[in-house]
Amino acid sequence: MSHTPGTGTRSGSFLGEVKDAVTPRATLLVLGVIALQLLFIASYVGALHDPKPKDVPFGVVAPAAVAERTLSTLERLPGSPLDPRAVAGAADARKQIENREIDGALVVAPSGRTDTLLVASGGGTVLATTLESLVAQVERSEGRAVRTVDVAPASDRDFDGLSSFYLIVGWCVGGYLCASILAISTGARPANPVRAAIRLIVMALVAIVGGLGGAVIVGPVLGALPGSVVDLWGLGALITFAVGAATLALQGVLGVVGIGLAILLVVIAGNPSAGGAFPLPMLPPFWREIGPWLPPGAGTWTARSIAYFKGNDTTVSLVVLWAWAVAGTVITVLAAVLRGARREPELPPQTG
Repeated sequence: MSHTPGTGTRSGSFLGEVKDAVTPRATLLVLGVIALQLLFIASYVGALHDPKPKDVPFGVVAPAAVAERTLSTLERLPGSPLDPRAVAGAADARKQIENREIDGALVVAPSGRTDTLLVASGGGTVLATTLESLVAQVERSEGRAVRTVDVAPASDRDFDGLSSFYLIVGWCVGGYLCASILAISTGARPANPVRAAIRLIVMALVAIVGGLGGAVIVGPVLGALPGSVVDLWGLGALITFAVGAATLALQGVLGVVGIGLAILLVVIAGNPSAGGAFPLPMLPPFWREIGPWLPPGAGTWTARSIAYFKGNDTTVSLVVLWAWAVAGTVITVLAAVLRGARREPELPPQTG
């Protein structure tokens, strides 16, 4: 039988390389990537494949004689798309929309058969058009007509009101990518508190520069979003740092696995629940509940408020972002302190 010299050696060398490469740690990381991939598909399709309005805060301004009947009609709509409540007058309804307390309002004319629908496409064009279609059907069934007034219209250059969402996504990506690069270049876990502080300082500088750049691009450069450039800059710096600090904290506690967990929280859970493509009242219950407490959702709400609602109703969202930033900073430093303490050699016993 013939034998090719060196074949067995090369085969053995190849198998040895494969064995060395396929370690339990590498296997777990690959399985983690597959899990993230499937979760990404499940989250985006699950949250966005069938948007329907549900309990949308909605005002009704109507003469006393017809107010109760109008409220009852809207409450009984199939699927409960609206959460109607009586509002004293048209001016009050406008104010509540501008304060983001309600998403729309129907002003029933005391005489005549044409009513007025107040919407705010700046809070989400899809929701505004959904309310138009829904109310128009109700009005036709009552033999009435409706005209629409946009109280806080989206910019002509802000297609479907998505610019604020894409802006926030960009800032979030900058946050966790910067933190991930720091981990890849110098190790996932900082060796001591000083190195942890250096990473946080770098993250803060990146946040300041990236926040300003994003605000200038969507404002003066592209004209996609109105509103204060300074306010958007502050928001961008805060959300970039919050996401970056949270990623550093997860890396400090879990190592490289922390990057995957950051992607899970920000990208897989945060983006579909942010109310970007479809405002919160159109998302399934789970996504509607978690969205405001994650950076993309808190950021998107705040950006739209700055752009279209005079900065109203941003307190809770800003507190959420500050909580992520502070918690990320504290955990990053504490993890480095504990790691440094474990690595510190024992002092030799004192003599004499």
